[in-house]
Amino acid sequence: MNIYLASDHAGFELKNKVRDFLETVFVKEKRISGKVNVLDLGPQNLDSVDYPDFADLVCQQLKKSDTAFGILICGSGQGMVMRANKYPFIRAALVYNDEIAKLAREHNDANVICIGSRFCTPEDANDWVNVFLQTPFAGGRHQTRVAKIGSVLS
Repeated sequence: MNIYLASDHAGFELKNKVRDFLETVFVKEKRISGKVNVLDLGPQNLDSVDYPDFADLVCQQLKKSDTAFGILICGSGQGMVMRANKYPFIRAALVYNDEIAKLAREHNDANVICIGSRFCTPEDANDWVNVFLQTPFAGGRHQTRVAKIGSVLS
C-alpha cells in the first residue's frame, strides 16, 4: 500500500512529523499487513506555496490505485479537503479527533485524511492518521451512500 503525503507551507512541519511517525513507528510495527510505502510529495521547504497544487499531486497518485491513501495538511485543513473533493474518485475528510478519523473510514470509505496544522499537536495528528489507516470500511448499508458521493452532478 502506498501512502502519499503533501502539505502547504503552513502544514510543512507537521507533514514532516507525520511522515517520520509513519516511517519509524507505523511501518516498523506493521500496524497494517503487507508492504507500506510512504511517499512525501512536498513541499520540501517552508517557502510559500499554493495548497491546491499539492492536493492535486496526491489526488493524481490516488487515481492510479484503489488501495492507496492520501494525507493532506494545511493550516486549517479546509483548503486541502475542498480541493481534494473536486476529484470524483476522492473521498477526503477533514479530521479533528479520533472518532471522526474512524467514522470517515468506517462509514464514508475516505481515502484522504486532511488535517489542520494550526489546530492540533503532532501527537494528535499521528493518532488520527493511525486510526484512519487502521480502520476498515464497513461496507453494507454504507456502500450505496458512498457510491453516490462519487457520482458526478450536473
